[in-house]
Amino acid sequence: MSQTETRRPADFDAYWDAVDRELARYPTAPTLERLALPSDEFSTVYALRLTSIGPYRIFGYVSVPPGGGPFPGLLAAPHYGSVNHLPHLDDRQRYVTLILMHRGQRLADQPFAAAYPGVLTLGIDDPATYVYRGIVADCLRGAEFLQSLPSVDASRVAITGDDLALITAARRPGFATVQAAGLTFYRLMQARERSEAYPVEEINDYLRANPDRREAVARTLAYFDPCHHVAGITATTLLSVGSGGLTGHEWHQPLVNAFSAPVEEYVLSHEGATDHDWVDAWMAGRLGAEPKPRLWKVA
Repeated sequence: MSQTETRRPADFDAYWDAVDRELARYPTAPTLERLALPSDEFSTVYALRLTSIGPYRIFGYVSVPPGGGPFPGLLAAPHYGSVNHLPHLDDRQRYVTLILMHRGQRLADQPFAAAYPGVLTLGIDDPATYVYRGIVADCLRGAEFLQSLPSVDASRVAITGDDLALITAARRPGFATVQAAGLTFYRLMQARERSEAYPVEEINDYLRANPDRREAVARTLAYFDPCHHVAGITATTLLSVGSGGLTGHEWHQPLVNAFSAPVEEYVLSHEGATDHDWVDAWMAGRLGAEPKPRLWKVA
């Protein structure tokens, strides 16, 4: 393991401050269009457009519960894949929810349509050209929008997702709660040596074709490793982990040690409803909302 793979870049702060300055130059220019089909007595759903760096118009689904509010807010950072879905009805009843689509994902794929697999290495030779520089900016813009809504209680806003949730929470500290799982960028240059699963294997594919670019790739990825970000998170974080290997507690221990705010770990049972209900109750408790279990209680 080389120092290049683990070291926080000397210009780390300057790199991300430049992203913030660039983003600030573009007005958010939000547009909201009510969507009649998913809207019902439990929530009103809108199609959202925002301007991010580029400039680039990104997309999101916003749902608002009935009543005067303000309500807790929930930002679902985009996962790795082409499609993000409407907010779940359980969340729409309790939170002002924003499901964000970053550049290249479905509904934000004009003029750029991301390829899966492939987007993880797009522009990766240089941190200035790496596609995730813009993707993180998209998430930051979404956070700014949700945190500014009058219908949202600014003291009760949460973010869920993977590395993008951690990076966003670190750079936009208005969140009260963070829930993260399924990290990709964490220790990625080491993880690629222990896994053949996608999307991690995209890095191996790229380096097999471009073996001379290993140090350049490692340098770019260092800007996105959540280990170098999480000290900036001011919220309590729940990190879902597995029972071992690249998902387990020992693998994540350096990340946990890097937090300055409280961090809790939940060991996944890999029983979908069980894990959902535990995490949902934890999040609802933090936001002052009612849990919505999917397992029926048996007398």
